[in-house]
Amino acid sequence: MKSTIELLEDTDFPAIKRRELKILQVNMGYLCNMSCVHCHVAASPYRTEMMSRELVELIPQILQAQNIDTLDLTGGAPEMHEDFKYLVKAARALGVKVIDRCNLTILMVEGYEDMAQFLADNEVEVVASLPCYSLENVDKQRGKGAFDDSILGLHKLNALGYGKSGSNLTLNLVYNPQGATLPPNQQQLEADYKRELKVHFDIEFNQLFALINMPIQRFGAVLLAKKQFHPYMDLLKVNYVATNLTEVMCRSTISVNWLGELFDCDFNQQLEIPVPNKSRRHLRDLLTQNPAGDDIAIADHCYGCTAGQGSSCGGTLEESAI
Repeated sequence: MKSTIELLEDTDFPAIKRRELKILQVNMGYLCNMSCVHCHVAASPYRTEMMSRELVELIPQILQAQNIDTLDLTGGAPEMHEDFKYLVKAARALGVKVIDRCNLTILMVEGYEDMAQFLADNEVEVVASLPCYSLENVDKQRGKGAFDDSILGLHKLNALGYGKSGSNLTLNLVYNPQGATLPPNQQQLEADYKRELKVHFDIEFNQLFALINMPIQRFGAVLLAKKQFHPYMDLLKVNYVATNLTEVMCRSTISVNWLGELFDCDFNQQLEIPVPNKSRRHLRDLLTQNPAGDDIAIADHCYGCTAGQGSSCGGTLEESAI
């Protein structure tokens, strides 16, 4: 049986090139307090891959050298990296916007009780995963107790001002479908989330990002095991929208793994598909070289970013373009 990467490599996806680099997305490591079914990086409490202090210290230099305005921190649970707070403070001192891709439950874990306050003190934008507003669906994807801890985490953030009207503390939520389907309309789903979370839990947030599940890593393996991989790829291709190509995140974002290697997106990183330009494949190369105009590495999973409303780390591409 072929692996997901072997199935994805033979593609007819259109060629695209990089524009100005605006966002540096850094995967600090695969250690996480959770093991979610849909996780495209296969993070878990047992992963040991973590970015070195030497590389972490290089990131603020890159932010300055490339005049990058946003640092997007992900994992695993990026908060579990011992240098997470150092990096946040260093980036904020440069005036760079920092995004923390938070699973919410980490805010309730022993040893991280002060994390929400730290995020607020440094005006970090929180992008929090909450695949549904019902206990049953969330626990099915993320494990028993995940929903309750997520709600507690959201209450903690709301108490600090996150997601509140008139506050400068941004709290955005992330939705993933339960399986091999496209997400529903983002605006309509956001309205449902806001109504249900307010009525039942008195929770407020700013925006909902509806993301497509990528057919890679843990989710890709599940699709293969259930013989759903090819039907899902057919679904993505049938719903391809060419205009989404103008806003795909790889045009303005570059992804860095825990070893400092460069990729055109977080998904290429997990598939180990490096950037095509061999002279710019490591974080240190960005100290002196600008990647604008470079070719972007493509494969069949790219249809996931261009199907329907489109999908990016900032939600649907229709919303991102507004």
